[in-house]
Amino acid sequence: MPVHRYSGPEAAEEFGNSSILDPSGNVWRVEHARRARMLVDAAEYFGVLRASMLQARRSLIVVGWDIDSRMRFVGPGGEADDGYPELFGDFLKRLAREKPGLEIKLLLWDYSVIYATERQLLPALPLRWNTPSNIDFCLDNQVPFGGSHHQKIVVIDDSLAFSGGIDLTVRRWDTSAHDPENSRRVDQARRPYRPFHDVQMMVDGDAAAALGELTRWRWRIAACEDIEPVETGGGDPWPQGVEPHFRDIRVGIARTLPSANGDKEIREVARLFVDSIARAERWIYIENQFLTCLDVARALAARLREVPQLEVLLVAPQTHVSWLEQQSMLAGRVRFMDVLREAGMEHRVRLLYPSVGEGSAETGIMVHSKVMIVDDRLLRVGSANICNRSMGVDTECDLVIEADDVRSRSAVLRSLARLVGEHCGVTTDEALASIRETGSVFDAVERCGRRADRRLRPVEDGETGASLATVEAIADPGRPIAADEYLADIVDFPGEGRRSRVPAIARGAALLLFVAALGLLWRYTPLSEYARPDTLRTTFGSLADSPFVAAIIVVLYIVTGFLALPVTVLIIVTAGTFGLWPGLLYAAVGSMSSAVATYGAGRGLGARFLRNTIGPRINRVSRGIGERGVLAVATIRLVPVAPFMLVNLVAGALRIPFLEYAVGTFLGLAPGILLLSVLGDRVFAMLENPSLFDLAVALGALLLWIVFALALQRLANRWRKRGR
Repeated sequence: MPVHRYSGPEAAEEFGNSSILDPSGNVWRVEHARRARMLVDAAEYFGVLRASMLQARRSLIVVGWDIDSRMRFVGPGGEADDGYPELFGDFLKRLAREKPGLEIKLLLWDYSVIYATERQLLPALPLRWNTPSNIDFCLDNQVPFGGSHHQKIVVIDDSLAFSGGIDLTVRRWDTSAHDPENSRRVDQARRPYRPFHDVQMMVDGDAAAALGELTRWRWRIAACEDIEPVETGGGDPWPQGVEPHFRDIRVGIARTLPSANGDKEIREVARLFVDSIARAERWIYIENQFLTCLDVARALAARLREVPQLEVLLVAPQTHVSWLEQQSMLAGRVRFMDVLREAGMEHRVRLLYPSVGEGSAETGIMVHSKVMIVDDRLLRVGSANICNRSMGVDTECDLVIEADDVRSRSAVLRSLARLVGEHCGVTTDEALASIRETGSVFDAVERCGRRADRRLRPVEDGETGASLATVEAIADPGRPIAADEYLADIVDFPGEGRRSRVPAIARGAALLLFVAALGLLWRYTPLSEYARPDTLRTTFGSLADSPFVAAIIVVLYIVTGFLALPVTVLIIVTAGTFGLWPGLLYAAVGSMSSAVATYGAGRGLGARFLRNTIGPRINRVSRGIGERGVLAVATIRLVPVAPFMLVNLVAGALRIPFLEYAVGTFLGLAPGILLLSVLGDRVFAMLENPSLFDLAVALGALLLWIVFALALQRLANRWRKRGR
């Protein structure tokens, strides 16, 4: 990314040695903002963001861990009062139609299957179909294996930006009252969810322009497309009536960017945590969903030993609910606190959770915020959790305000009082008075927290207990799990200058009908049940005695290929049903037939049409397969960058010569088909008649497949570098 006038050692000298912010180490940039405001809880954020979006003129960029078109995009009142629709997707459509000169870009993580139940199914479809052409949508898969795109940023006209912990998705909206009986706190299925606390920061000026540069860079990485910067001036998207908490301040931007595509990793987030802790004198206030990074725990212990009057208040969720978080993050939090206890600092550290309600109606508030306040000097709001993956695996973005005058220091202190007051059920002024009178954040919490229905309670995690080390290593790694790059080299869409024999409107109608039919099939037929491995095996087994079994299996591969059923599941089930032989033959012929059929469909639709339908991700899939023939096709099969069906469609749309495509596909699929067939054969045999031998063979095949894929990915990366 380009070097800014406030980047590098010169900037560090300009700011002086007393500044925490170091643009050569713990922040990327330090920029001026005319105004800044901390937005507490999603109801306030959504209301302010909605009003700001209505002021957008040229550009609106949204990047996040998740974006859901079904989200109720409303402010604290719980209803829209501006004449625009309440649902986020409908709001964007209306905005885009009324402002045809406004370019809207939506970028979210191409999520792991682990989160499939939490996310909108096929989000591209409702956000792309029947939307104006000035709305563009892309799934970001350009993070290392095991990582995620975790930044939550919105930039409007490069003049106003928001960054923090709040995604524009379901199950986030709540007011600061966190009323357990609030009937508006329901998800898209009208199911209630528990009170939810989170924080976002809004900034304007040069700080907003820098975040615009960051989001455009991320879009270019994910979508292989450039977004032109917006010339500022001519409008102010800061909504009227929203008072800033800070004026004329410097804002630091800290990032985590894992090593990928040959770029060095960036760990500014991690360094800023340690450097900020080392400057604390009176208190450190932290709100965070996860506490597992032991480097931060050790930094806290060291500073507590150095400064006897220092207090550390940690606000976190009462516990972690899901099985995955229990196995990874809860055990890590126990170890985090053990570091502080073993240092003899447990009496100067408090781990608390906010709760609301009385008696049997009392419930813990979900803490999703990522906030750090050091004395009255530093306010940090961002996306980074205090966990290992946020330090080096996920993409993160934190904003930090360093107060260097009386006015800004007072605003930092008031921000602390705002959060303490919310959790204790008192006003900001009451909490501020307590902090100033006592000079202690602990005493202020005890003095304010006397309401029966709002309080901060001690977290009681107990001992570490049994946990799965393997799950922890995968769920909360400190470094990317897999290789450091993905295969990619951008190519143009060939053959698009020729007119298609099939009119665009006919192709569009056909594809729309296909998508609609596919959705209806999955929704109103037993198709989803048939997609389960055990059901598929029963279905395949019923065909074993048919003289046409081979032809039927091939047809099933072709049909399910268009239905986006993972080909790996079919291969495993085929081998498990028919044995290694002839299951291996059926799987090979079926996979190739499916690849050829979807290739033909892509060729008929054309690259430009697929780009307009699927979105910018087609650029990512097209990289590396348009100019290198058989070897390129084989490599992209061995190191897949997208689902099987999508790769086939794009290869056809790019008019890869059929012979090169067929030979490359066969060479690329053959190793995987062989290993998956062995795996499937042994897994089903083991289920029927368990044995250590079958278990060893299945695990060996799985391990060999993973090692083989990773080794080939590294080879592909080296090949790509030599071709630059």
